[in-house]
Amino acid sequence: MDKSMTKTILRCIGVLIILLAFGGGAAVLQAAEIAVKDGQKIAFLGDSITASGWSNQTGYVNLTIAGLKANGIRVFAIPAGIGGHKSNQMLERLKRDVLDKKPDWMTLSCGVNDVWQGSQGVPLDQYKINITAIVDRCRAAEVKVVILTATVIGEELDNDYNKKLASYNEFLRSLAKEKRYLLADLNALFQKRIKIIPKSGRLLTSDGVHMNPAGDKVIAEGILRAFGLNHAQIKKAQDAWMEISGSLNLRAMVEGINENLPTGRHYLPVIFPHHRMVAMKKGTNPFRIEQTFG
Repeated sequence: MDKSMTKTILRCIGVLIILLAFGGGAAVLQAAEIAVKDGQKIAFLGDSITASGWSNQTGYVNLTIAGLKANGIRVFAIPAGIGGHKSNQMLERLKRDVLDKKPDWMTLSCGVNDVWQGSQGVPLDQYKINITAIVDRCRAAEVKVVILTATVIGEELDNDYNKKLASYNEFLRSLAKEKRYLLADLNALFQKRIKIIPKSGRLLTSDGVHMNPAGDKVIAEGILRAFGLNHAQIKKAQDAWMEISGSLNLRAMVEGINENLPTGRHYLPVIFPHHRMVAMKKGTNPFRIEQTFG
């Protein structure tokens, strides 16, 4: 075999290696699946943030469910958030509120009250014991867990509460790594958003702890990414959330209209640029939305 033939063969081998490296990597990416499957049940264990995430239509629990549905995955929620609860209380009610209902998955949101309640909270050493017991009992019951780091206690990231919360979150990260649980690092997401976006007042919370609509969206996005949704799938979820928000905005506008509004045509260019609202009858608030064009 002459030298030119040898060089040609070596070039072909080199190209093949590159194609395998990049093509193989793409194949792996394409083969990656969303962890949660159609028809499964997800329990959401937590405190008031989670309770509100279910009771509010734009809360993070409902957004998570809607985001999965937008990507063809219909799941069933098991709400298990109770206001003020800490890790010890969640451990006590785990069997009743989660395990007895046979979920496939459970998201665990716990830590804010353990720190925020001060002397009535849960010290870090005991918190570690409680959280480890919760996830171990889930594993024994064949319930898969997504660990959520605690968000923030006040949007002043350098306050004493957040400094103390950091060690609780470090434990959650290490526990997820050790036991190979999915992790939604919400605290990191919140810190990033709060640091980079100029703001006056609160950005992601209504009172420093409980979520406003923007905060709920950050939490839901973090959970969906932990489940394995990619950028395009997250975009589908966000589009679905916009429809939910638009519907609620429209309802609020309709309900807030003066009952003495005369019958006639009125326009909603901000929410629905191609639709108009028609007041059908005074005093009874039965409005109709008509498409104008497009």
